[in-house]
Amino acid sequence: MVSTPTRPTAARTPASGAPSGRTAGSKAGTAAAGNTGAAQPAARVRPAARVRGWYRGFWSALEGTGKSRNGSTYYLILGSTLALTAIGIMMVLSASSVEAIAAGESPYSAALKQGGFAALGVFAMFVLSRVNVGWLRRLAWPLMFLAVGLLGLVLVVGRSALGNQNWIDVGPFTFQPSEAAKLALAVWMATVLDRKAKLLREWRHALVPVVIPGAAAVLGLILAGNDLGTAMIVMVIIAAGLFFAGVRIAFFAIAGAALALGAGVLAVTSPNRMCRILSWTGQTCADGSDLNYQSTNGLYGLASGGWFGVGLGQSRQKYSWIPEAHNDFIFAIIGEELGLVGTLVVLVLFAILGTAIYRVVAAQHDVFHRVLAGSIMVWLLGQASVNMAVVTGLAPVVGVPLPFISYGGSALLMSLCAIGVALSLARAQMDPGMQPKKILKFGPAAFANSVRRARAARAAGKASSPSARAAVNGARAAGAKSEGGPARNTARQTAPPGPAPRKPAPKNPARKRS
Repeated sequence: MVSTPTRPTAARTPASGAPSGRTAGSKAGTAAAGNTGAAQPAARVRPAARVRGWYRGFWSALEGTGKSRNGSTYYLILGSTLALTAIGIMMVLSASSVEAIAAGESPYSAALKQGGFAALGVFAMFVLSRVNVGWLRRLAWPLMFLAVGLLGLVLVVGRSALGNQNWIDVGPFTFQPSEAAKLALAVWMATVLDRKAKLLREWRHALVPVVIPGAAAVLGLILAGNDLGTAMIVMVIIAAGLFFAGVRIAFFAIAGAALALGAGVLAVTSPNRMCRILSWTGQTCADGSDLNYQSTNGLYGLASGGWFGVGLGQSRQKYSWIPEAHNDFIFAIIGEELGLVGTLVVLVLFAILGTAIYRVVAAQHDVFHRVLAGSIMVWLLGQASVNMAVVTGLAPVVGVPLPFISYGGSALLMSLCAIGVALSLARAQMDPGMQPKKILKFGPAAFANSVRRARAARAAGKASSPSARAAVNGARAAGAKSEGGPARNTARQTAPPGPAPRKPAPKNPARKRS
């Protein structure tokens, strides 16, 4: 018994003069598709489309869809932020203890200050996460004027440190207005660009008043304090706001060329900046100094850390090899004490934070919310990228702190407030039954409604007692009698339930006649 072949006969090589099986099959398939609507063979899926489908399926399974959204994005933002803040307090304690002891101070002084600002920032973050960020529109212009005023005040009464004039002394604490200006600028840009959303296709509406005079005033005052690093982050925030508002890409090309030219002029006209660039490229400055020694010692710290580090608190580079190790170069101390694993944990936490905020940005349909969340995302991730690039030697030394980790109360407080805004937007995407409850309501109308509800609840509580119920019933009966109504019926309705009284028997008329 001979078995029949399993392959179709059309796949065999045809004889000479006969049409090929592939041609015949294609013609037959075309005819069938045109006449009977038969299904064609599935096209080959591209790798990019496959990765995109996997990405969407992963987030759909994680977050849920429709009314079943479980708020995973909200908790990813919250968890990664709290983890980075805790790591920052721990590393500030480790990196600052040696210099504090050498200065005759307590080794816990810097960590305690950082922890106090962290507690205040976490409280502000939770408050902002429970309210609707729409009320920030009303504060956009006052916040912008306040930020510009404080930046101008820095130039008059501010304190200068390491060549930068950025701080204002407020009692035992110092405040950095440029950090508050980042959040104020993001809120103000979102408000203005939302109002001009339909006019942003024209370059003059994209420039005025967002770039000129708003952002230009902030940048000018920051550069007047000789802080190029913060000015770079502010430029990135401005570009992010315009991008998420839908400004044309050609505008960014022209603006990028202008900014590159301006940065080159600022670098050439400053001997200190030119020396940093020359030291970064391996050359020697004109005066023989090496301003890249911080980055060099930072690389030594990262290299000596190995896979798992030398141990928490056992860093050797913090013994004055890296000045101010708990500030801008704290990432090098993390790599030395916690090793490659510790630096990867920090990178993964920032990646989770950025991805979760991007999910919030992508889900926004309102221009105000999209620009605000996008500016915050680019602000935090851009600043973290610049700091890590400086520590690893990929960029010249620029004074930019690592968000949530570097020492600095103003930077930590403003970063946590920005995360609170992002959490509020993520909370709005959750299913109403899964949303964390509000703890504060702002505005005169909301306050009046809350007071009115409290009074009604208090009155209902008093009316629930028996004596109060009897008094209310008596008042109702008296009111009905004074109005001429049937007081007897009202009293009968309000009387407590019980057996009905017996009526007297009628008199006998025959007995009266006798």
